[in-house]
Amino acid sequence: MDWRIGFQVSLLPATPHSSCKTMARFKAKQPMRPAEKPRMRRLSNAERSAYFARREAAKVLRSVLQGDAFRRAVGSIKTLVYSPTIKNKKATFALVCQTLKHLPIIKDVLEGANILNSRWKRQEELVYIITYDILFGQEISLIGDAEKFLVQRKVSLQSALARLLVRKKVKRLEDLIDLYQTPDVSKPRYVRVNTLKLGVDSALIELGKQYVVQKDNLVPDLLKLPPKCDLHDHPLVVSGCVFMQGKASSMVAAALDPEPGWEVLDACAAPGNKTVHLAALMRGKGKVIACELNKERIKRLENTVRLSGAHNIEVLHGDFLSLDPKNPLYSKVCAILLDPSCSGSGTVAERLDHLLPSYATGQAVNIDERERLNKLASFQKKALAHALCFPQVERIVYSTCSIHQIENEDVVKSVLPLAASHGFQLATPFPQWYRRGLPVLEGSEHLLRTDPVEDKEGFFIALFIRKDRTTIQPLLKPERATLDSSRPLPKRKRRLNKKKGRLAVPTLFGGMFKMRLYCKPSSRIDLK
Repeated sequence: MDWRIGFQVSLLPATPHSSCKTMARFKAKQPMRPAEKPRMRRLSNAERSAYFARREAAKVLRSVLQGDAFRRAVGSIKTLVYSPTIKNKKATFALVCQTLKHLPIIKDVLEGANILNSRWKRQEELVYIITYDILFGQEISLIGDAEKFLVQRKVSLQSALARLLVRKKVKRLEDLIDLYQTPDVSKPRYVRVNTLKLGVDSALIELGKQYVVQKDNLVPDLLKLPPKCDLHDHPLVVSGCVFMQGKASSMVAAALDPEPGWEVLDACAAPGNKTVHLAALMRGKGKVIACELNKERIKRLENTVRLSGAHNIEVLHGDFLSLDPKNPLYSKVCAILLDPSCSGSGTVAERLDHLLPSYATGQAVNIDERERLNKLASFQKKALAHALCFPQVERIVYSTCSIHQIENEDVVKSVLPLAASHGFQLATPFPQWYRRGLPVLEGSEHLLRTDPVEDKEGFFIALFIRKDRTTIQPLLKPERATLDSSRPLPKRKRRLNKKKGRLAVPTLFGGMFKMRLYCKPSSRIDLK
């Protein structure tokens, strides 16, 4: 140090705090000695990504396990993982699924190691995730308090695992995993082409570059790919040109078959796959009112709508049961899609419910589950009865992803008298489909079911059509309108065109404009 610097410092006037400030400035100018530098290693991108993926996976795992323990309806694993709040979706999804597959073993090992104190028991989902990585996954780095705690006890965990092998009388880890695991459910990967952005043939060509792709024989805009195709990061999915949606789910909006120009109400819209399918079937014309009560699910719905590029969807945050059918705001609604909350019992493969503890242990439907089904069915009956009261509605589709009669045929049966009083009758969606409703009510042959084993999904669809009037919307093309022959025209306006055999509306303005209605059967609907 230069002696003059020290001398000048000593001659400074003694103002309050001046000497401290000066010394602080002086010290700041001095070069840091090598021994004084903090020894901090910069985390790699992979380490940082794995750290946050474990935290996000623990959050999802907690929601899934709590919902399974209390038999409450929560979002599926995929729905929770692919919500906007999860950043590292692919890694998080893999961690949740793999941890659930190994969860019985992980619990036994942690109990055998006896290393968890009260602090870490409060974060048991994160402990499960990290223990999976230590025993079955990748070697993890020492970042994060939970990771450090468990990695330091890695020997204890491995010893407990070895004792478990002896207790279960198996020699290999693979054999132990086979003892605990439930059969994996494999199903084809379906994607629905968003025709608002891309043509079906174009999507077929693009996906065909990587996969074996086939057009579905029932839903025109649906494509079938081999099982376990991971498309979450595919450009067509990311851009909203195609949506990953099961076949049975895609059949719901197609069964309603809305016309371009209609005003359609989606009563329980989130997460929005069926909503945007309606918009695509309507070619972006007319209006879709997407009603959703849950605030968090509204965000998911809005994201789905934004991704689809549909501009004819109006998101309504509210309760469908509180909507007044006589309100002028809904006077033009001519179709309703009602896909209410249900048990989800038909989508265990899609929801990955076979990974949950209750499924693995083979729990039967208990008293609590019966009570839950009764509550769901009560709401479903109210919602369907409410939909039937909208005066201008011509078509209603009621659907669930449930296999239970109480949520399906019983709900339909309960509203049949009300439906008849409003002029509705059951119609047959997709007449070529071979699986129909349970024979517990008159007209069950018009109901549509899919089987969770044969079709890999258990869905139910009922289609109601009002039989006492014909819907003619200004934006509809005349050739797509259907004439109800059971309602004759007034005598002074009825005229038979003998040459062409058509009912014709008299010419307007001296023959300058002509309009004829053709009685053309629909390709998707058979009336009762």
